[in-house]
Amino acid sequence: MAKTLTGTRVDDVQQRLRSDILAGRLRPGDRLKFPTLCEQFKVSAGVVREALSRLADQGLVRMQPHQGFQVTPLSYDDLRELTSARIQIETMVFRMSVEQGDLEWETGTVAAHHMLARTPVQDPDDPSRPNEAWDEVHAAFHKALLSGCPNRRLLDIAMRLREEAELYRHWSLSLRNDNHRDAAGEHQQLMEAAVARDADLAVERLAAHIAAPAERLLAMDGAPLDRDIAAGPAALTDMAPRR
Repeated sequence: MAKTLTGTRVDDVQQRLRSDILAGRLRPGDRLKFPTLCEQFKVSAGVVREALSRLADQGLVRMQPHQGFQVTPLSYDDLRELTSARIQIETMVFRMSVEQGDLEWETGTVAAHHMLARTPVQDPDDPSRPNEAWDEVHAAFHKALLSGCPNRRLLDIAMRLREEAELYRHWSLSLRNDNHRDAAGEHQQLMEAAVARDADLAVERLAAHIAAPAERLLAMDGAPLDRDIAAGPAALTDMAPRR
């Protein structure tokens, strides 16, 4: 059944807000006011509410009682908890995927990696900005890795946690000390371990891949944020040093 006009508008507003959040145009903790968004997107309050509800399901926005929606704040403690949950659950799902995925899963994983490897990380029209198309194929690659898991509930939980981590991953990219990391090489190694059906190696590599961006942010714990975040400390106002 074709989508309704309202449904199409919700999809559009959701995608545009998601892009603004992940690109840093909307910053962690920013209030998302209905009148402003309705005027910006030329849609009804109902469309905005549905789009924000979907983003809340993805962990990118948060609803506060009597205060409305805001971009999800970032915090060191939440990042530690989220990273731990991802390593526990996502690696379990990946192991099941490697061990039980069929030939269609294997072929899909290789194809998704090929698409990722051929998509530039930076915007071809503006190399100073991240390429939003790369974000899409990156998400598709990681979904392909996990999609061989036969337990749909576990897979859904793992994918939801990945969505929640996207905001942290994007902010970790603003750090200046990332030259040592070869993310493309990590993706290649994940694909190779998966296709080789080496579950232990695949899980080890995925755990390290999940931990890498978190470690870059957690390394700031106790350090001045304006020295370590290129975007400035206001972007991470809730990331107060752990006492």
